[in-house]
Amino acid sequence: MRRQVFDVLVSAGGIVIAIVLLVAGSLLMWAQSFAASSVHYQLARQEIYFPPKSHIPPAQRSYLDKYAGKQVLTPPEAHAYAMKIASDVSGLPYHGIYAKLSAASIAHPNNKKLAADVATSFKASTLQGLLLEAYGFGTFGIIALWAAVASFCFAFVILSLVALGFYHARTTPPEAELLAVLEH
Repeated sequence: MRRQVFDVLVSAGGIVIAIVLLVAGSLLMWAQSFAASSVHYQLARQEIYFPPKSHIPPAQRSYLDKYAGKQVLTPPEAHAYAMKIASDVSGLPYHGIYAKLSAASIAHPNNKKLAADVATSFKASTLQGLLLEAYGFGTFGIIALWAAVASFCFAFVILSLVALGFYHARTTPPEAELLAVLEH
């Protein structure tokens, strides 16, 4: 096989790979943008605010101090607030686990305190789940962003190699064979 033909074929294949990487990178950037805007919009609508610094319990200061008084708008903030909720309900009977509280409440239907704890646990578990879903969705968005960056970088490398391949094909003598060394 002629060296020029081989260089052109490999370079053409490289163009196809680069196009696929550029399309993938573009779709990943769209996914990241969609995830970020969806998470921000949904969190903003809920109008959840962290307590001021003076109202943060000592056990929660390590992860809440930096958010004190702020509105929950980002995935890391949603995660921190979900951790706050988990810490808050852990003081309830059965560590605030809804299934256990509910079973106890069913077993003792006249216990008003237990019924109130069930309602509190249910609301807390629901909000915690929604916040963790926002955190997870936002994390997928961040992963999509880094995958897009990697895709664009690989596309640039491939296009550089394609350019070198076409340059080599143009500068190689037309009679040059691909495996000329093995033929001797």
